[in-house]
Amino acid sequence: MVSKEEYKTIVERNSDNSRVVRNSFVAFLVGGAICTIGQGLTNLYMYLGISELDSKTLCSVTLVFLGILFTALHLYDNLAKHAGAGTLVPITGFANSIASPAIEFKSEGFITGLGAKMFIIAGPVLVYGTVASVIYGVIYYIIMLINVSFIK
Repeated sequence: MVSKEEYKTIVERNSDNSRVVRNSFVAFLVGGAICTIGQGLTNLYMYLGISELDSKTLCSVTLVFLGILFTALHLYDNLAKHAGAGTLVPITGFANSIASPAIEFKSEGFITGLGAKMFIIAGPVLVYGTVASVIYGVIYYIIMLINVSFIK
């Protein structure tokens, strides 16, 4: 039986050194590049005469489409191997988290494969994001009620 200290020594000896600074820098650059592309798309749509609000919506739709397309072509996963968290934060990472399981389990059918597995990664994000937004909305509503009562 291996003790905790011996196990820790074995793990440290056999583990690669973490390159936190390098990984953070690359993630920052790639995430920033994706966001810059998004801003460029928004500017392009506005240049074409589309309103600012609609341009922002079209930018989101375009980035989601590109995220899914690059996932289907296995390009997004290759980028993520090198960029790490830089590909997770933008909206393209969310698209990838939905498309990857759907593509992987499509052979199991539309219901038990694609439908059941599509939200395996993104599901918790949607659930807790929705719950957090409801809690935020309730807190905001209460604060606004308090502010209105102080004004009167």
